[in-house]
Amino acid sequence: MYIYHLSHIDLDGYGCQYLTQNCFKNINSYNANYGPEVKARLEEIITTIKREKFLGKDKEEHIILVTDLNLTTKEAKWLESEAMEVGAKIQLLDHHGSGEKTAEQYAWYTLDTSKCATLITYHWLQKHHNFDKENHYAQIVKAINAIDIWVSDDELFEFGKVGLGMISGAREINRTLFPAQDRDLKLHLINAMKNYVEKENAHIALDDNLHQFKKEFFKQAQDNTKDNLAAIYMTQLLSSDKQRLTIEYRGYKGLLGYNLGNTSILGNTFLVENPDYDFYMDINWRGNFSLRSNNRLDVSKMAEEIGNGGGHPNASGGKIKEYKDSFIYSDIKSFVQGYIEQKTA
Repeated sequence: MYIYHLSHIDLDGYGCQYLTQNCFKNINSYNANYGPEVKARLEEIITTIKREKFLGKDKEEHIILVTDLNLTTKEAKWLESEAMEVGAKIQLLDHHGSGEKTAEQYAWYTLDTSKCATLITYHWLQKHHNFDKENHYAQIVKAINAIDIWVSDDELFEFGKVGLGMISGAREINRTLFPAQDRDLKLHLINAMKNYVEKENAHIALDDNLHQFKKEFFKQAQDNTKDNLAAIYMTQLLSSDKQRLTIEYRGYKGLLGYNLGNTSILGNTFLVENPDYDFYMDINWRGNFSLRSNNRLDVSKMAEEIGNGGGHPNASGGKIKEYKDSFIYSDIKSFVQGYIEQKTA
């Protein structure tokens, strides 16, 4: 059995995936915010199933699991049609009342507005997949439920509140660039949260140790500050995937990051470790960009040419006013490269 699990990007959404990751051996996970990203991720799942079947896994059962996301009737109709074509089953587990109309039309659409999606998923896994008979996960599920549907008189409400901020504040890894690693960080944090749920004054203890939990995730051979450990980790990710992230400017080779921030540390570290690259560029969702070089390219001139910007020869920035954002990195890269070619033609 192969599970393809699409879930939301908050504590409840990742809570669902924390449970399924601990239940199933063969599982591919995906995340989406509301809007067009949901359809894009479902298309990605359908493509993956087609590839798996082509590679000879057509005898296995394929299940598309959607949690903490509601679908429009149009999206549900499309998904059912595509799933039938590839021979996959669908199960949707959600609690948002906005999906009521769709839930009435599809048997695979489970809607329960009285619980958070993590609790719905927990009950579904217990009923259909013999999960957690000893209730090891019951308390963390209860905490997520308390904060997600705002049960303020629940004893775990304050603990859940800390967890909510913990996930929303885990921004060290960009989800668009590195979705798997970003998910790994958040599931690591939820696992740490689970281990604290029964401590005395658990919400205070959890809050006191959030910094250390992140350091544990990023730490490798040597200890360092959390920011430096995260920068080293991100630099390694960028270096290992640099071919996918490469752009060009007037014959110079650069790396394009998206919404990474911390440009001075990341950009300079990447360029030192990758001397075959001439510049580093990080652009955010507004079109603001930062540039770094290591004495190989005057990026102040580049910033002026492509974004009416400027700065220093090795550190500059600007803005692409015509920038079109996307939740798909390849689209972002294609736009930026095309824009640079247009400006330098």
